[in-house]
Amino acid sequence: MSASTEPQQPVIVLVRPQLGENIGKAARAMLNFGLTEMRLVSPRDGWPNPSAGPAAAGADAVLEQAAVFETLADAVADCAHVYATTVRKRGVTKPVVTPEEAGRQIHASPGRSAYVFGPERSGLETQDVALARAILTVPINPAFASLNLAQAVILCAYEWSKGVQLAQPTTEDLLPPAPQQELEGMIDQFEELLAPTNYFFPESRAEATRRTLRNMLTKPGWNTLEVRTMRGVLSALRGKNRRPS
Repeated sequence: MSASTEPQQPVIVLVRPQLGENIGKAARAMLNFGLTEMRLVSPRDGWPNPSAGPAAAGADAVLEQAAVFETLADAVADCAHVYATTVRKRGVTKPVVTPEEAGRQIHASPGRSAYVFGPERSGLETQDVALARAILTVPINPAFASLNLAQAVILCAYEWSKGVQLAQPTTEDLLPPAPQQELEGMIDQFEELLAPTNYFFPESRAEATRRTLRNMLTKPGWNTLEVRTMRGVLSALRGKNRRPS
């Protein structure tokens, strides 16, 4: 994807956040899914906050670039699409979307977008929600509907990230399955070591036992490195067993 067609990242706006630790955890959640622009509206304990850095667990760049605003209106002044993360407010008539729907809308719409999150204890006030274009909420257990700030941020960031190409951390580490010839060599080595121990006794059950052993050894989908490692283990055991006592 070229620079000219890369999707514009949504902004994460924290309104009157109370604890530096929660700001740091929100920054960590953002960076996990490729979001880097945080805006703070009147943080209770001021900014910068020494408690935010350790909680960010390495997402220091997000904190260093965080901008502080006095009002929510100032924080979202350049945003055409503003999503207030809250339950439906009385007296406020807004479209209601899920994080998944909001993520798709952001990718499909021109202009800057913002996810707005309220204070940890009370959430967004009615006047905050009134500034938004839509209410963003998530189906949740009504008997326990409390999400912490970082959890709410990560839900939105994850759904947005589905529209971009983020690397899978383990993809490059996966090796292709070993060819059948290598598996046969490992199975033969197992049988060679087991035969002198009378493992395949009685003879009437030997074929079924060998078949079960083969099924077990072919089930995991070994790659070449794993086959070589297991054969090394078997060779070490064979050498140990051959040493004089």
